[in-house]
Amino acid sequence: MKKVLFLTGDFTEDYETMVPFQMLEMVGYEVHTVCPDKKKGDSIKTAIHDFEGDQTYTEKPGHNFVLNYSFDSVEVTDYDGLVIAGGRAPEYLRLNKKVIEIVQHFFEADKPVAAICHGIQILTAADVVKGKKLTAYPAVGPEVTLAGGHFQDIPADGVFVDGNLVTSPAWPAHPSFIREFLKIMGATISI
Repeated sequence: MKKVLFLTGDFTEDYETMVPFQMLEMVGYEVHTVCPDKKKGDSIKTAIHDFEGDQTYTEKPGHNFVLNYSFDSVEVTDYDGLVIAGGRAPEYLRLNKKVIEIVQHFFEADKPVAAICHGIQILTAADVVKGKKLTAYPAVGPEVTLAGGHFQDIPADGVFVDGNLVTSPAWPAHPSFIREFLKIMGATISI
């Protein structure tokens, strides 16, 4: 069974944690959800971001999400892929040295990585986007460019793949985001 490491944290976007986690477990992956300074059984608070015609997204309280693995127990070599949720969590998760080292390991080992929305802030902080084409929530686009990446301005329900990196602007892209991640993980789904 393939194992996926899933980085998330307090005030992550609700859908961007709940939905990919459930979808990846549904297809049979062992998914370890982790957050720095938290252990298995601890909860994180999520936030629901919606697009309601304002100049930016709105934010509402989400659910409590129970982590199923302890951050301090992560051994990066045990994992076949990495998923990074968006929301507000990445703005502080990227300050954690071990988070940065984890992300760098996946890129150095050329393992599949999927990041959505503001999750790309962790990639830019880890200095792994130079020369890569990727997307993110539009407000993160300048960070991608400053980090040497080539920002792709695509619709919120779009996905962009560059080698083993899958990125999307926001949760409306979940069907294509997860489908493309499954492809680079080597999954085949027959219907």
